[in-house]
Amino acid sequence: MPPAAALSANELITRHRPTLDRALEAIGTRAYWSPHPEHPKAYGENGSLDAAAGRSAFDALLGTRLDLGQPGTDDWVGGETSPYGIELGVSYPHADLDVLLPAMKAGQRAWRDAGPEVRALVSIEILKRISDRTHEFAHAVMHTSGQAFMMAFQAGGPHAQDRGLEAVAYAYAEQTRTPGTAEWVKPQGKRDPLALTKTFTAAPRGIALVIGCNTFPTWNGFPGLFASLATGNAVLVKPHPRAVLPLALTVAVAREVLAGAGFDPNLVALAAERPGEGIAKDLATRPEVRIIDYTGSTAFGDWLETHARQAQVYTEKAGVNTVLIDSTGDYQGMLANLAFSLSLYSGQMCTTPQNLLIPRDGIATDQGPRTYDEVVADLAGAVSGLLGDDARANALLGALVNPDVRARLEGAAGLGEVALASREVAHPDFPDAVVRTPVIVKLDAAKPDDEAPYLEECFGPVSFAVAVDSAADAVELLRRTVRDKGAMTVGAYTTDAEVERAVEDVCLEESAQLSLNLTGGVYVNQTAAFSDFHGSGGNPAANAALTDGAFVASRFRVIEVRREG
Repeated sequence: MPPAAALSANELITRHRPTLDRALEAIGTRAYWSPHPEHPKAYGENGSLDAAAGRSAFDALLGTRLDLGQPGTDDWVGGETSPYGIELGVSYPHADLDVLLPAMKAGQRAWRDAGPEVRALVSIEILKRISDRTHEFAHAVMHTSGQAFMMAFQAGGPHAQDRGLEAVAYAYAEQTRTPGTAEWVKPQGKRDPLALTKTFTAAPRGIALVIGCNTFPTWNGFPGLFASLATGNAVLVKPHPRAVLPLALTVAVAREVLAGAGFDPNLVALAAERPGEGIAKDLATRPEVRIIDYTGSTAFGDWLETHARQAQVYTEKAGVNTVLIDSTGDYQGMLANLAFSLSLYSGQMCTTPQNLLIPRDGIATDQGPRTYDEVVADLAGAVSGLLGDDARANALLGALVNPDVRARLEGAAGLGEVALASREVAHPDFPDAVVRTPVIVKLDAAKPDDEAPYLEECFGPVSFAVAVDSAADAVELLRRTVRDKGAMTVGAYTTDAEVERAVEDVCLEESAQLSLNLTGGVYVNQTAAFSDFHGSGGNPAANAALTDGAFVASRFRVIEVRREG
């Protein structure tokens, strides 16, 4: 690749305009498309992009100081420990915000004046260079989130890059919806017409703050980062203290590309914190910060929405994801699909199903009627069969990301009758990794709400098989759950057209994304960029969707200048 200094506007257009055009087409058709390969072998063989080079690059980072060249650095901080048990030992710049924030703001004028196309193409160049280092990023994601390597490679690499590119495409589309110039002429009859020349400029709001999460630092971080950058804003990245490295590497790449394209590298900067410092609240309420992207707990998301009044706040919080099981034409396929969904990354996804609503009188299947107890037992058997081999279990489960998840898992057994007990899985390469299989607990919707643990999120490998009186009761419980607690995903299995329509109506009325009768290789807790919306922005789980026009349109304002003549 040419050196960074060689990046001119013409070279960016030649290199990346086809990718931007294809991304714009994809968000219009919603068909499958990705420019980022999912298979590790697609990233070179015996070269700078291959697996060995990526692992070596990650290993070389351990125990080092990652100097980003940021202004205002007053200390070096770190302390990440991998969920797999190794100390990363990487230290990062700690910023004097009174120095760093003015430096970030200083570069916005030239970035604004560059226009939507150049901003989009520079953003795509950043994503391309990140893609070239996907193996390195995969190890960084794995050892901060606890994801198994292949999931870290795919979700933390190409899938995250897809979401970033999707945000760039939406940003470009929204900014170019209004023409840059217009000639306005109003006839006046016998008098001379009124004439104005008008210009319209997409102007950034200010500094954007990305507050990263522990579980998916790149997948959840890239949409807000690139949506804000592509709309002209400087971006300050505040990673989760346990997952700094993937976003710090992202900042390093962005700064390199910006400088090479002739822009101020301080348009993107890192805000790492000392242990226990908790700088997010202070950052979020600073007047310079005009946009906030946050993924994490409901409590802090609600705090941001209430107190960061000077900023446009985008939150993805917690929800109670629900699957309604009424009937199925492929019983074994349903069990296999649900077993995988409950097991993937130890249930540590904001889209993992938690509540399984099953009529107490049982369900109809292609293999004959199944009682509630039989459905729960068969699902437990499917999970046990899927995870019975430790090698496969490790590849699917990964490691528990933090002690809080382990505590919730261990406490779940006391909430009801255990249909499937969790077991410990030994990891052959990382003996200190905490790997656990899911627990399934049987509960009854007939009990009072104050005895209903299924009405609260229990993040991690915990699922509740909730007995309900009927499919109609399940639909109403689904409605109440989404309305009161929110949901990132809803699933349903039914062969009854009326039940299907009732579930669909609930999701349309309460704004929840629905997956029906999944029995193959697509799972309720997975979404595809350019086609699927992640969250809806219409229920308490999140106030924004990844990614739609609303996610980017308020990150800038169109400013008009009128001139006579």
